[in-house]
Amino acid sequence: MNVLFISVDSLRRDFLTTYSEQPDIVDYEVDTKNLDRFANRATVFDTHYAGSLPCMPARREFLTGTKEFLWRPWGPIEPFDEPIPKVARDEGIVSQFITDHFHYFQHGSHGYYEDFNGFEFIRGNEYDAWKTSPKRPDADFLSQILDPKSDPPESAQYLNRAVYARNSMSFDVEEDYFTPQVFSNAKNWLKNNKNWNEWFCYVDNFDVHEPFDIPETYASMYTSENPDDPQLPIWPYYGKINKGQSKLSQRELEFVQSQFAGSVTMVDRWLGEVFDALDAESLWQETMVIITSDHGFELGDHGYIGKNEFLTYDTIARTPLMIWHPDIDLPDRVQALTTAVDLYSTILEGLDITHPDRLHSQSLIPLLHDKKSKHRDYVLYGYWGSSINITDGRYTYHHPPKPGSDADCFSTSMINPHSWFTPPEGRTNAEAGEFLPYTKTPVWRYSDHSWLQHEQPRLYDTKSDPHQHNNIIEEESSIANRMYDLLKTGLSEMDSPKSQYSRLGI
Repeated sequence: MNVLFISVDSLRRDFLTTYSEQPDIVDYEVDTKNLDRFANRATVFDTHYAGSLPCMPARREFLTGTKEFLWRPWGPIEPFDEPIPKVARDEGIVSQFITDHFHYFQHGSHGYYEDFNGFEFIRGNEYDAWKTSPKRPDADFLSQILDPKSDPPESAQYLNRAVYARNSMSFDVEEDYFTPQVFSNAKNWLKNNKNWNEWFCYVDNFDVHEPFDIPETYASMYTSENPDDPQLPIWPYYGKINKGQSKLSQRELEFVQSQFAGSVTMVDRWLGEVFDALDAESLWQETMVIITSDHGFELGDHGYIGKNEFLTYDTIARTPLMIWHPDIDLPDRVQALTTAVDLYSTILEGLDITHPDRLHSQSLIPLLHDKKSKHRDYVLYGYWGSSINITDGRYTYHHPPKPGSDADCFSTSMINPHSWFTPPEGRTNAEAGEFLPYTKTPVWRYSDHSWLQHEQPRLYDTKSDPHQHNNIIEEESSIANRMYDLLKTGLSEMDSPKSQYSRLGI
């Protein structure tokens, strides 16, 4: 059997009508008719959570079955990893990678694409270091994407937003934009490669990740504003919406929300092209199709825009997942608690690969067979060096590190724990040894400071309070104690580093 795996970056589940009649944060329905069409065919997972965050840590979970954030932050594929394309290649299965997600090709992220038999990289999205001219891009467009104090347009600094203006300045028609290019490539690959006996195709679409630069008709679909107004941002800075660089007026916030919604609809429209190709080439009956996201994106929820800096609410951590399997009489929906790392074993099983070393991953295919109603008792999730979060499917418990504490990083590379995209620095205080519980390969161990997303433990009941506005840790002490004990159980069962306990004060 073939496997088509599609990841849509930053896709909020409440923006999909199969999960919600309308998004939590706006008062209009967002058009996702093609994803609805897929949901009607597939199984929809209702309690699916991210694991390691954000983008590349999630992809290491997808592709290697490794729960990452307890041991290291954003980093490369490790020499002891067994990525899906490598395992597939060993079984004679051809693999293809199609993406505009430039993080695979910059500092700190090597090793992800090299094992595929082929890959297509659509250049230019976000900070992709591609074009260097013109020196001074269009001033009105620059005003929509950057603050010249932190992103001086003529600076040679790493991660300057002005590069996006240069990369995208030639866009004219819809087909020039990144999402149409990614899914057009996928559609053509499906047409041109149907004669392979078996294949794995991974399509990783960077949208709906910011910048929310979208063509018409999408830019005006959910707003009456002029999308080219230089006073209206399409690339907000992360943080609180009421102060600092991330501050947004109500008008600006509503515009950003409308552009996010337009991006979702654009992704949906071009996903439809892929579904049409599956129809035209009669591939549905020989192809398992998985659609998910790495995380969500806050659009004013809880007073924040973006991700990373604040508590990992369900807006970020509870992600969409839909799976079509041609050989199973699929249930419409699955309520069982599942998580991102499980996709590794699911894909391998879909490819009929028996692979004994699946690390932290558990295949979801028994759930598709409706053979069991329960999959996991808990899911641990979060960012390296910050809070450890846990859910049992109803309650979420969030435990911060002690202020001033350090977190250990384990890797065969000297990655930058707090500056992922810049050149690595030598760590003179690093130790080498067999520190990881799932490999005998020696790795470096070195520490760096923990960081606070919140200051005190929090507890939420996502059944009675799905938007997580009411921290019930004081009034529900027995539940808080149970979730705290479950967190300790999870750390123990994962054989987490001892330093995790000390930095969390457990």
